[in-house]
Order: sequence, then structure tokens, then C-alpha cells
Amino acid sequence: MTNRWLRPSRGRVLASLLTVALAFLLSGCNAGKANEQAEAPPPATVVPDLNANDFKVDHPELFPLATAAEYKAAPAMDVTGVVEPDIARAVPVVTVASGRVLEIKARLGDEVKKGQVLMRVQSNDVSGAYQTFRKAVNDELLARVQLQRQQTLFDKGAVAKSAVEQAEDVEKDAQADLEAATEQLKLLGIDPDHPSGMVDVVAPISGVITDQQITNSSGVQGLSSPNPFTISDLSYVWIVCDVYENDLDAVHVGDIADVRLNGYPAKVFKGTIDNILPVLDPNIRTAKVRLEVENPGMMKVGMFVTATFYGKQAETYAAVPATAILHLHDRDWVYAPLGAPGHFKRQEVITGNMLPHNAQEVISGLKPGDRVVANALVLQNTVEQ
Repeated sequence: MTNRWLRPSRGRVLASLLTVALAFLLSGCNAGKANEQAEAPPPATVVPDLNANDFKVDHPELFPLATAAEYKAAPAMDVTGVVEPDIARAVPVVTVASGRVLEIKARLGDEVKKGQVLMRVQSNDVSGAYQTFRKAVNDELLARVQLQRQQTLFDKGAVAKSAVEQAEDVEKDAQADLEAATEQLKLLGIDPDHPSGMVDVVAPISGVITDQQITNSSGVQGLSSPNPFTISDLSYVWIVCDVYENDLDAVHVGDIADVRLNGYPAKVFKGTIDNILPVLDPNIRTAKVRLEVENPGMMKVGMFVTATFYGKQAETYAAVPATAILHLHDRDWVYAPLGAPGHFKRQEVITGNMLPHNAQEVISGLKPGDRVVANALVLQNTVEQ
């Protein structure tokens, strides 16, 4: 017979199993945490990147240096402009006779001389003026004959002095009417001895026809707009430039500017500022600056130009050989030596005009006395290899 006190109860056995399982789970969790820490990567270390504009070469003696020279020049400002005719030299062509255009002898853009026939107009005004002229001639002839008759009768005592005076007054009025009729024919351009219904309209000045408002068979009105032609003397022209409000202190009436035509960039013309218009464009904040330029014949109305204005006080800039400038990514660079042998840095500069002896003006980024590589392109090719 088995002793029931020696046999463990079912509840006690279950409690023991649960205790062992819980201990195992706890030990497994602790072991997992320890492994995660052991397997974590070490903290990252940030290494600064090298300056992309610093370079080292093995044979620096292959790249001779040049010293930036001192160059003095007045500060310059470039603006754009347009060639326009001088309105003081533009003369409208008018006709005093109304009528119909029968023939046009000149066209828009033609160069004409003073007195040259531009067009012919058929006008009824001419017929009326010639009729008035013939009537005035007859009236004056009759008045002169009557005056002579009255003078003869007065000399013989047949009439009173008042009759002679009255005849003299009539003859003077007839003479005045004849003179007025003759002048009217002259204004219309008609020869009294060779009357015609045609009127020749001639050029009042020599120049270029810059405007035309008529065609064949069109009608014209005497002394009224629009004028058939406009002739401009283009021996002098205007250059009208746009100057920003912030730059207006750099331009003054009477200053001289260099003018370059976009169509002829190699030629430089001199222009004088004769007016700075008092009204600014409210949208782009620019003022119109007008230059007067002598035209050698190549300046056409409407051409685009670049005008360069210069300041009064000269400023000091650096000048280096043109080969020392490297044009890269729409910017200009030079290579300057660093302290360590064979080390060079690439630094950005702002260049100006080309100078004599194949030199280049440097407005900023260098100062006189700085040393740069004389041939930047050779060093750039070496670096890229």
C-alpha cells in the first residue's frame, strides 16, 4: 500500500512546471537584449570633404606664374538702345493742292535729293487757280486802259481830277488781284505760261523717306494730315537708351559714350548725351537717355546698339594675360598658387574688357600683385587627366 503523502499532488506539479518555464523565458529575453547590443554597428564618423577647387600637381614647374599688373580705368556701364531718327531733322512733305495721286516717283526707304519730284497729283484746285489768274490778268489790263483814258481826258480838261483818282484806285485793286493770283499759281507749282491740271510734289530737303502714307490712285488733301511722305536727314541720329533708376547718377547731359552697333560690333562710335527724359517707365523703372551720334551711313533706324557710359574718377583694377582666364560653366576662373609646393586653388573672378598685348581686365577677384598660373587651360587639362 502506497503512502499518499509521498505522491506529489497534481497542482504542485503544474506549479513547478510553470516556474521553470517562466525562468527560461526570462533568461531568453535577457540573452536577446545582450545580443542586440553586441551586434549593433559602431557610431558613424563624418569625414569632411576636400575643397573641390584645390588641386595638387606633381610638377609645378610646368605651370609658370604671372603677376597681375595694375590697370587704371574709369568705371564703365553698358546699356542697350535703339537707333531713332532725329525728329528735329524730320520734315513732312505736304501738298497745297487736293486731288488724286497719279504717279509715285519715290518709295519708303529711298534716299532723295532736295527738289526731286516725289509724286504727281491731278487737282481741280489748279484749274480754279488758273481761272482766277486769267480773270485777274484781264481785269488788270482793262483797269490800266481805263486809267490811261481818264488821264488823257483830264489833260484836255474833259473830266475832273476825281475821275482820274477813281481810275487809279481801280487799277491798283486789279494789280493786287493779279499779284495774288500769280502767287497762288506759284504755291501750287504751276507755271502761268504753261498751265496744267497736274501738280508735281517735290522733296523739301535731302534725306531718306522714313514714312509713306499714300499709294497710287489714293487721294490727298491739301495742307492736312496724314502727310504723304516724311523725309528724315539721317546724317545725325538719336540713340535712345534705357538706364535703370539706380544707375542714373552715372549719366549726365554732355557726357560722351561709346556706341557699338549689334550689326557692326567691331566699330565704335562716339555719342553725346543731349537729354535725359524726366519720366521713368513705371514697370521696369528705367529712364530714357538720348544720345546724338553722327551717322557715317551704316546706322539704320531701328537698329539695336550697346552704349557704354564712363565715370569721371578712374579706378584701379588688375590685368592678367588673357590665357590666365579659364571660362568654365559660364563663369571665369584663375588658378592661384597655395602655400605648399604644387598646390593650386581655382578662384572665381569677374572680367572686364580686353586690353592691348593680349591682356584681360579683371574687375573683381584679383588685385594687382597677385600671382596666377599664366596658362589656366593647360593646368585644367592636367587636373582632368
